[in-house]
Amino acid sequence: MPIDQIPRLDRGDQSAALLREGYAFGAHRFLRSGSDAFETRLMLRRAVVAYGEEAARLLYEPDRMTRRRALPVTVLTLLQDFGSVELLDEQPHRHRKAMFMSLMTPAALTELGDLVDREWRVRTPEWAQARDVVLFDAVREVLCRAVCAWSGIPLADDEVAIRTRQFAAMVEGAGSAGPRNLRGQALRHRAERWAGQVIERIRSGDLPVEEGRPARVIAEHRDEDGRLLDVDVARVELINVLRPTVAVARYVVFAALALHQHPDCRAKVREDDEYLRWFVQEVRRYFPFFPMVGGRAREEFEWRGRRFDRGAWFLLDIYATNHDPRIWQEPADFRPERFAGWDGGPYSFVPQGGGDHDSAHRCAGEWLTISVVERAVRLLTAAMSYDVPLQDLSIDLARMPAAPASGVRISRVRPA
Repeated sequence: MPIDQIPRLDRGDQSAALLREGYAFGAHRFLRSGSDAFETRLMLRRAVVAYGEEAARLLYEPDRMTRRRALPVTVLTLLQDFGSVELLDEQPHRHRKAMFMSLMTPAALTELGDLVDREWRVRTPEWAQARDVVLFDAVREVLCRAVCAWSGIPLADDEVAIRTRQFAAMVEGAGSAGPRNLRGQALRHRAERWAGQVIERIRSGDLPVEEGRPARVIAEHRDEDGRLLDVDVARVELINVLRPTVAVARYVVFAALALHQHPDCRAKVREDDEYLRWFVQEVRRYFPFFPMVGGRAREEFEWRGRRFDRGAWFLLDIYATNHDPRIWQEPADFRPERFAGWDGGPYSFVPQGGGDHDSAHRCAGEWLTISVVERAVRLLTAAMSYDVPLQDLSIDLARMPAAPASGVRISRVRPA
């Protein structure tokens, strides 16, 4: 099949196949069609699924596509929700996005890293007393404590487990249409009630929060017409700071898995800051996070000889793009050194979206993710030692979002 064509596959709806095949859904069909794009039917609607730099550029071209109706409602309400910055377009989007970008200063990210470091070191003696520790669960709690304190809403000890469970359930349920999703929705509603109370208490002065803290910035943010955000919208955006930061625990356990599977990397990341950055980027490239991101055409256009009407659905396969052999040499190999020569292109490496951070729908928290994972890798390699007992470390690519089956269990933790 010529690369400039979009073959039409699958006569029936493929929603069940997507849930069954997970991250391999696109790869199976790219291989079958011999093309980097194909048309199928999902949720009873036609969709074009594509991967690669050209496809990423198409999706992230400013104002070409909207994120409204680009995700199933059951996914949207767990990962973004109605009223969020992700569903805005043009100037309203850029105005709200600027608020999020203002939180990502080097000083702020350093402070968040320091909080992660502090919480990690406080927990390490507890881990040392335990027979073993599921790192995924432990790191989620560390990040929940740290990001809430950073945001200006430190949690009482008896509240940490509740908030951690709520934020984690939203992410875990997003790739499912069954009980996991229903549990995530139920816990999301509880988290929204709490976040709404936080916003109202900040606005009333009942909860003093230092100027510049994310919770206060969001509570006081005004839209482009000078109006305060509705409480329902403000609470969504507050959760959109907290939940994704807790979700970074998935990258941390993938990093721990990479250190275990590639022990030669351990000394390098401990001794060389540049190699540490390469290592973290390779973790983000190599391991699965979320499989796809979508958009709906705002106006009619043509691509690859196909007409996209207004509202046409386009899905970028993130996992396939980050493993595209046209971009990455030997993409199935874990090799941090590949980033020594990476040009930083905004469409070739898209673990958290592509394009420009300020104007496009690329994740505002990408720098936060990199900073937190770098700090965690330093802690794993320099602040403690541990054993990795025999366990199931496999990653089921049919499960979305994927994670090591055991959550990476460690034992005999020794603080450095």
